[in-house]
Amino acid sequence: MTKAGSPDPPQAQSLTEGLWALASRPLTAPDRARAALHLVDWLGCAIAGAATPTGQAMQQVAAGHVFALTGAAGALAMGGFGSLLEMDDVHRTALLHPGPVILPVVMALAAQADSDRALGAICGGYDAMVRLGASVGPGHYAMFHNTATCGGIGAAVAAALMLGLPGDRAVWAMGHAMSLAGGVWQCRNEPGATKHLHVAEAARRGVQAALYARAGLAGPRRILEGPQGFFAALARDGTPETVLDGPADWRLYQVSFKPWPACRHAHPAIDAALMLVPRLAGGGVTHIRIDTFADALLFCDRPAPVTEAEAKFSLQHAVAVTLAKGPPDLSDFAGAALNDPAIAALRRVIQVAATPGFTGAYPAHFGATVSVETTQGATHSA
Repeated sequence: MTKAGSPDPPQAQSLTEGLWALASRPLTAPDRARAALHLVDWLGCAIAGAATPTGQAMQQVAAGHVFALTGAAGALAMGGFGSLLEMDDVHRTALLHPGPVILPVVMALAAQADSDRALGAICGGYDAMVRLGASVGPGHYAMFHNTATCGGIGAAVAAALMLGLPGDRAVWAMGHAMSLAGGVWQCRNEPGATKHLHVAEAARRGVQAALYARAGLAGPRRILEGPQGFFAALARDGTPETVLDGPADWRLYQVSFKPWPACRHAHPAIDAALMLVPRLAGGGVTHIRIDTFADALLFCDRPAPVTEAEAKFSLQHAVAVTLAKGPPDLSDFAGAALNDPAIAALRRVIQVAATPGFTGAYPAHFGATVSVETTQGATHSA
């Protein structure tokens, strides 16, 4: 495969054709078990997310019971819930969250398939979405929400598998979905729920694209690598030649579950803070420093969060609440926890910095060091 925009001969396999070949291969018993685990994880996130104020507002727009809706409308209605608590599964190097995109597609088309096909659709959808996300490059992620842009191709693959489309129509579906790719990052700089609508829209457009393809509407084969395709337009420092590279193992196995209800970029700092908790028992704190990678600061440098969403994207709050209370849970990022005087006092003495070592290792490794100076004059680091 050559770089984006190069004139490959018409008969050469396109990237979407290659992705479909990978996505439609048979499953083993461990593959099915892993796919089912991601389904259960998403269900927990989505059901809890639906009960939040934002989730309830989303339900007001849906025409019917959200978890009973089908087709593109069902994927859209369910698509926003899985990410609301910031507990959605995550792929580290692709910098995206497959579950809240792929699982609503499978649920919305569940009447079209048996359980084996559904589990295959999960594996195939995750595979296409992660492979593309790992190839788009840092320039794309700087401006675009990978879950939204790359989610469309995973949603289209999952929908095509659920609907039993033949290969040519599955490729059309991917072409339709990626021609409509979008999701710019300005939403992370202002309060609101747009980020979650990105996720819902990615799920919807994948289902709609597959339905159009099933009806006979042809789509572009080279939507990714073509001269005016996705990489040329939106991911110019990406590597289309790596989309199909690497072992044929399902990328599902590289997707992790979040232990803490906060942005994944805050998790290394939370883990480091947890290591310090036993060392600080009974002692006062005068200063805290968090050293981490640059994207963690870009997303999560919020010293004084005032909403639940801001708290989940605040290194300062995440570390303060962990040092004050131990392992954080959902309640530690909402309500009274935001105004707790002890937590607020800890937030005020936190300094954050991006360091070359952590930034250079990212995104293959997410890392942080937390250092705490105590009133006794000791410094503890983890």
